[in-house]
Amino acid sequence: MPVLLHINSLLHNLFCRERIEKDLDNEIRSHLELLTDEKISDGMDREEATRAARIELGGIEQVKESVRAVRAGVWLATVSQDFLFAVRMLGKTPGFTLTAIAALTLGIGANVAIFSVVNTVILKPLRAPDPDRIVQIEQEFEGFPPSSGTGLPEFNLWREQTNIFEEVSAYRLDRVNLTGQVSPELIPVARVTLDFLHLFGAPVLRGRTFAADEDRPHGAKVAVLSYGFWGRHFGNDPNVLGSSITLGNENYAVIGILASNFDTEQFEQSPDVWIPFQIEADTNDHGSYCYVAARLKPGVTVPMAIAQLQPVREEYRRRFPTFSSKENFTVQPLREAMGNYSRPLIMLLVGAVTFVLLIACANVANLLLVRGTGRMHEIAIRVAVGAGRSRVIRQLLTESIVLSLAGAALGVILGMAGIRALLALYPGNLPLSSPTNPLHIPRIGESGSAVNLDWRVLGFTLLVSLLTGVLFGIVPAFQTSRADLNRLLKDNSGRSSAGVHHLKTRSLLVVSELGLALVMVIGSALLIRTYIALRSVDPGFNSHNVLTMQMSLTDTQFEKTSDMDRLVRDGVRRTEALPGVTRAAAACCLPLETVWQLPLIVVGRPLDGPYHRFGGWTFISPNYFDVFKIPLLRGRAFTDRDDANAPGVVIVNQAMAKALWPTGNPLEDRLIIGRGMRPEYEKDSPRRIVGIVGDVRDTVLSSPPRPAVYVPIAQLPDGINIINLRLLPITWIIRTQVEPHSLAVAIQNQVQQASGGLPVSGIRSMDEVEAQATARTRFEMVLMTVFGSSALLLAAIGIYGLMAYSVQERTHEIGIRLALGAESRNVRNMVLLQGVRLTLIGVALGVAAALVLTRFLSGFLFGVKSADLTIFVAVPLLLTAVSLLAVWLPARRATRMNILEILRYE
Repeated sequence: MPVLLHINSLLHNLFCRERIEKDLDNEIRSHLELLTDEKISDGMDREEATRAARIELGGIEQVKESVRAVRAGVWLATVSQDFLFAVRMLGKTPGFTLTAIAALTLGIGANVAIFSVVNTVILKPLRAPDPDRIVQIEQEFEGFPPSSGTGLPEFNLWREQTNIFEEVSAYRLDRVNLTGQVSPELIPVARVTLDFLHLFGAPVLRGRTFAADEDRPHGAKVAVLSYGFWGRHFGNDPNVLGSSITLGNENYAVIGILASNFDTEQFEQSPDVWIPFQIEADTNDHGSYCYVAARLKPGVTVPMAIAQLQPVREEYRRRFPTFSSKENFTVQPLREAMGNYSRPLIMLLVGAVTFVLLIACANVANLLLVRGTGRMHEIAIRVAVGAGRSRVIRQLLTESIVLSLAGAALGVILGMAGIRALLALYPGNLPLSSPTNPLHIPRIGESGSAVNLDWRVLGFTLLVSLLTGVLFGIVPAFQTSRADLNRLLKDNSGRSSAGVHHLKTRSLLVVSELGLALVMVIGSALLIRTYIALRSVDPGFNSHNVLTMQMSLTDTQFEKTSDMDRLVRDGVRRTEALPGVTRAAAACCLPLETVWQLPLIVVGRPLDGPYHRFGGWTFISPNYFDVFKIPLLRGRAFTDRDDANAPGVVIVNQAMAKALWPTGNPLEDRLIIGRGMRPEYEKDSPRRIVGIVGDVRDTVLSSPPRPAVYVPIAQLPDGINIINLRLLPITWIIRTQVEPHSLAVAIQNQVQQASGGLPVSGIRSMDEVEAQATARTRFEMVLMTVFGSSALLLAAIGIYGLMAYSVQERTHEIGIRLALGAESRNVRNMVLLQGVRLTLIGVALGVAAALVLTRFLSGFLFGVKSADLTIFVAVPLLLTAVSLLAVWLPARRATRMNILEILRYE
């Protein structure tokens, strides 16, 4: 009895103060009306009477303000007491608390991990002045997505649009040899126009940036150093200004050093050195490329800029009719443009972790329902001593929010550690926004170093934890607060039944878990099938025992094709002399990474447009096809006799032969390559087709081989050779008899000797290159498998918990059945039937949902349909088997009950 009196006093203090405050408000209002009426009867008008009455009641009004302050304090005290009481109650059931927190940690942690990437890539503003006005100008071609890379003539035309843009800048990242030191080094160098550093607010630590005359053609060769490069190579020497560095055998005067906090997120690799682009104002160079960023003028929106670029498109078509028949111009905010290729992947992961969180919420809600059943006697006592239903619900929701906050705190740690580990497995060092390497996620830094906690991530975590606490706590709170006061207070057994409502609610939650888990596992299975299909694709070449390495030849000593050819022949000869090397060659680029396309014209064939078609273009040395074991289907391969003194020749692949000669014979026909691209290509004479080779997948494994042509390195015009070497490093390709990396050092030494000591970079085996082509799919598969497995585990725990609880609730019934002679197998089958019924309902709902939702996966799939019959049969069977295993354990326990103990206890 004393305990009940104490509880009654506590509840009176906590729950009745608000009613007292309301009564005081009503009392003040009544006194004000009485005084006002008295003064009106004395001859005052109402306004004057009201003012006088308020003055007279000033003391009471002060009391009212004090009451309001007390009310706020009481509310805070009540919330604090609720919180402490929730912590004490949860501490009394450590098993339940730890299980619930573990489920929430998994669900919230997954969401924190993915949101931290969303925040870094999509939400975080650019670190530049007026970031919302910075846009990327792009080209659009009919039937293709916007292209971020553009030609130099387009940039010059856009730079003239001063009514749209305040500043327009071009930029590009090159790899250039740093020479003039003990060990030559290949470093990332940014070529930028005058406006770039100002546009992005580059802070200058020492010296200055470029002047206008330094960004003009044939201007002074000057360089600005990054802070990191300054420290690594010059030891932060403040006297470095005025000295020179040698880039590609050309001297550049150092005029400035940028501060360490300059954000270079526009580049896939942070530049070490910045040099002027020096673009000619009247250039026709469509072969070189750049990226273009601009700042919109105040008041100009993105739609307005797009509309105003339409007349510019017409002017471009007038100037360059050969290249602009199906070309359009567009702009988009730079922050959005940088994440274009990674956004679908991120949205897929957002959907996946949302499912995991919902399953975790359903699981914890089930746990709370079980816990609430055991607390109904306690709830009944609280109601009996004056607690209203809303007060009970508030306390129960406080407990669920405490659980959620604890899960959120651990989830932040798990989420940040997990995403760092995953991003470290798949580092973001691939070409920026490249459709050939769409795994790259810009702005995340090396191994995810830029993915950090900030106010957005913490705010998201807090919001999710509060919403999650309410989401999984609201149903159990309402169910538990519906206590039958009379029945529970008369129940002396200490046990209480949840009744039909609890069981139905828990069954609904378990069915939802099973359905969501099925969708997740089906999605994972589709991506696993996609990865297997990609790995089984024939790329058209043999990648085993092939080593590759790159060398930048931007030095002036290789500008003539004859010098380039001499280097390649010497490097191949030296390399093939090494023990363990069978064949060696050189090329501009590798299969699965080729993106260079040029217009092609068949000599003597009528034209419907400026050219017959575009095609892939690769310059190679002899033995290239032997190194990769690409089959020669007809004609012959290149030989050493195909040099500058021999007639021009070209080899086409099978896709090109089918595209341009579907029924004819391409051999002995001639091709004009690159006509109209830039003046240097005009000097390339028509080339006779001497062979047809097998198709090679030149971009990604999921795309069919594109038409392509191959030309000998030795037959490139000097002008084209200069352009190519500025844009592309030469790639050495070596087939070995042993593991290729075991010969990497020896091969590197030989090609360096042939080049006069130039550095080598990007040493990879072709197996690694091929594996990189499936990196995005592997990444998606791993993540979805992790999330799908988590969903499956949570669903299995959910149905196990439900059936275990059901058996516990039906203990008395089961004991009576067994006492009356029921066989154990009948009892087991009764429990199994209940579990199977729920499982089949969940599976049916999950299959229906998956048929709809997996359509959004179609862009991620290859070699499998979104409604693949095998997966839609196998996964439900797997989930059913897991569920039956989870149901079997409680069913087995039900058949092993001791009848005498059950009946004696009851």
